[in-house]
Amino acid sequence: MSLKRKNYLQVKTDLNALAEILSWFAQLYEPQIPRPIWLRCELALAEGFTNAVRHAHKDRSKDLPIDVEASISDDSIEMRIWDRGSAFDLKQHLGKIADAEDNQTGGGRGLQLIQKTTDDFSYTRTADNRNCLFMIKSYRMKTDRSSGK
Repeated sequence: MSLKRKNYLQVKTDLNALAEILSWFAQLYEPQIPRPIWLRCELALAEGFTNAVRHAHKDRSKDLPIDVEASISDDSIEMRIWDRGSAFDLKQHLGKIADAEDNQTGGGRGLQLIQKTTDDFSYTRTADNRNCLFMIKSYRMKTDRSSGK
C-alpha cells in the first residue's frame, strides 16, 4: 500500500460542520477511485461525524473539537474520526442492534450503515482519552500473486 494523500481537519461539535467536512473530503478525491466507492466513504464519514455530535458529544459544548483524518492510498481509503466522549463498546452495541426485534424505533442505524458501506471499522479508546472511529474501504482488487494475476 502506497500512501498518496493524507489530510486532517478539526471542526467544532456542530452538525452544521458536516458541510465543511464533506467539502474538505471532496478535495481529496482521486480519479482512480470508483465513484460508487467514494460515495460509500462519504456516507460513512457523514454517519461517523453525525454520531460523534449526537451521541459522543451529547450535552457538551459546541466548542469541543472533533478531529477528522482521511488517507488515500493506491488501493484503499482510511478515515478516522476522534471524539472526546465516554468510552463505548462498539461490538457489544452492534450485537444489541442485531438482537433487537424492532429496529425501526431504536438508534444504531448509523452504525449499521457504516458497517455496510465500509470493509472494516472499529471504535477504540486512545491513550489521550479520546475515541477513534476507524473506517477503511478498499477500491482496487488485490492481485493473486500465486497465479500472476
